[in-house]
Amino acid sequence: MSLQRIRRERLRVGMLAGTMAALLVAWMMVAVSAQAAAGCRVAYAISAQWPGGFTANVDVTNLGDPINGWSLAWAFPSGQRVTQGWNATVTSAGSQTTAVNASYNAAIATNATVSFGFNGSWTGSNTAPTSFALNGVTCTGGVGGTSPPTASVSPTASPTVSPSVPPTTPPPSGNPMATVAAMQPGWNLGNTLDAIPDETAWGNPLTTQALLRHVRSQGYNSIRLPITWSNHHGAAPSYTLDPAWLNRVRQIVDWSLAEGFYVMVNLHHDSWQWINTYPTDQANVTNRYRALWTQITAAFRNHSPKLVFESINEPQFAGTSGDDQNYQVLRDLNAEFVRIVRASGGTNATRLLVLPTLYTNADQGRLDALTAEFNQLRDPNLAATVHFYGFWPFSVNIAGFTRYNAEVEQDLVGTFDRVHSTFVSRGIPVIIGEWALLNWDHNRPGVIERGEFLKFLEAVGHHARIRNLTTMVWDAGQFLNRNELRWRDQGVYDMFRTSWTTRSGTASSDQVYVPRTGTITSKSLTLNLNGTSLQGLRHGGTNLVNGTDYTVAGNTLTLTAAAVTRLVGNRAYGVNSTIEARFSQGVPWQISIISHDPPTQAAASGTTASFAIPTQFRGDQLATMEARYADGSNAGPANWTSYKEFWTHFQPDYNANTIILKPEFFAEVNDGAVTLTFHFWSGAQTTYRITRSGTTVTGTT
Repeated sequence: MSLQRIRRERLRVGMLAGTMAALLVAWMMVAVSAQAAAGCRVAYAISAQWPGGFTANVDVTNLGDPINGWSLAWAFPSGQRVTQGWNATVTSAGSQTTAVNASYNAAIATNATVSFGFNGSWTGSNTAPTSFALNGVTCTGGVGGTSPPTASVSPTASPTVSPSVPPTTPPPSGNPMATVAAMQPGWNLGNTLDAIPDETAWGNPLTTQALLRHVRSQGYNSIRLPITWSNHHGAAPSYTLDPAWLNRVRQIVDWSLAEGFYVMVNLHHDSWQWINTYPTDQANVTNRYRALWTQITAAFRNHSPKLVFESINEPQFAGTSGDDQNYQVLRDLNAEFVRIVRASGGTNATRLLVLPTLYTNADQGRLDALTAEFNQLRDPNLAATVHFYGFWPFSVNIAGFTRYNAEVEQDLVGTFDRVHSTFVSRGIPVIIGEWALLNWDHNRPGVIERGEFLKFLEAVGHHARIRNLTTMVWDAGQFLNRNELRWRDQGVYDMFRTSWTTRSGTASSDQVYVPRTGTITSKSLTLNLNGTSLQGLRHGGTNLVNGTDYTVAGNTLTLTAAAVTRLVGNRAYGVNSTIEARFSQGVPWQISIISHDPPTQAAASGTTASFAIPTQFRGDQLATMEARYADGSNAGPANWTSYKEFWTHFQPDYNANTIILKPEFFAEVNDGAVTLTFHFWSGAQTTYRITRSGTTVTGTT
């Protein structure tokens, strides 16, 4: 049984009992209001059709007295069947079909309209129904039921394609698994529309259609537009959106749709600016939340179904008693979001809606709480979203986690396994709405070693793909240079792209360090084949010779001393050459041949606000730093570990030949002596002693 079928059956079982109760309520309502003026108009439209299936939208306008509780009945002329409905409970008995209101759209004022929709199946032909009855009264387009039927029906042609042809693209509305699958892979326009106070405030240029076209050309199928609205609307109670801002958002949405993207918009930093006060300011937050989503849904009511709404980015709440209350208030807001969007009609009636876990975290408790929301909402066109920024010590380089090791991978696998088993295996699609490593940034080089980052990228692509998770990389400008429309590191993008479809081989390192003086020996690396096979090594346009330049024994690749001698050239400090390990599939693995000597350091003096250690790196690169007091206890911030956080607590400056100790480091260092141990990627270590006295700092080797 397919995942979609499982999900439909799960929803249908819950709906049947509710249908009988709702029908009884509707019958009683008709009986006691028989003397009320009655009349209605129905617009039935087929919005999508494919071999054997279709999507229909139904607008019901009440022309009589107000009603509270409704049931719409009709008969399909060609034996069609409803397979899945939304905004109403839709059931069939023979050729007769009945739609009963949902809890949030039971009331229909005079001249008001409610909308619902459904997916259906057909064989032979798909002739639209022409007669509808609302609460037992035939809808004629007038009051009293004397006029001829006026149901508005969109023209429907008989299918002209073979039943063997797959469904059209995009997938029909109401099929969230197919929609989310079609969104893979995705890209975030980060630090732009979400920037405070405006689009360019956080360093990115104005968004252009050329940028969006370029991103689309790079293979991305969806784009997430994080949007902060709080700086772009008026005061209570209307919270009227700034027309210029709304038009700018609409322009970027329209450009994105024109380029063929699926587009996801949300309330972004609003989450911590004001939504987080919901527990202690429920009325004001609810009114503001309603006002914003009401205006947003109205603005995009008739936009393409490829536009997707996400309720809140990284929801978080202040002043709660704990997670149980956090889950409840998030449930309240998500339910309000779904109600507002669905009630707005148009394409919004069937639009894919995305709901986050608390903090968009993937701990099991967060996932279970969102599962309970899905069970309560019983809306067939929802998706779940979480964020993933990797194992935290590795993502910021603290506690000695400089490498993509088994513990880092297990964190990834465990996260993706949980979201798959909780949601995807039950027919609920999942979007990893943001992912990357926290501190990978072109402005902070060296925090994460490049080869270790590439291994992470390769693994994310693989483990997400085999679990049917859609990923949307967070790019705030650290990957794509938006001014030049080029990737800051082509190899990083190549790994992104390749991981969408296949695995790549890697190795234990992308660096081979060779001493600048002395005898040159052979050098070995361990291959991570990832299901591939090594095809050979290449330097420039020349293939290296197996047996002469290198050997392979199992997963061990060894460069011969003769090959290393040739590749290291004149042994000048730094990278002297780069070779590629080529595998049977995926991107080649680049290996830098680096000449080095052990780094040296010198005495220094300064203050806690400005202190730098003179360092001759001599071809080497800094990996991490430890700090301990004289008694061996851990010194400085994060004193649960001796290894400090790269760039936040210390930073190499290769151009100035220094290692900077940050004020954030000294903020938690006691007066007295501290021993620093610097670890370099060659395996070399240096030991340095600093002594703090108030704001004065001295250092010696």
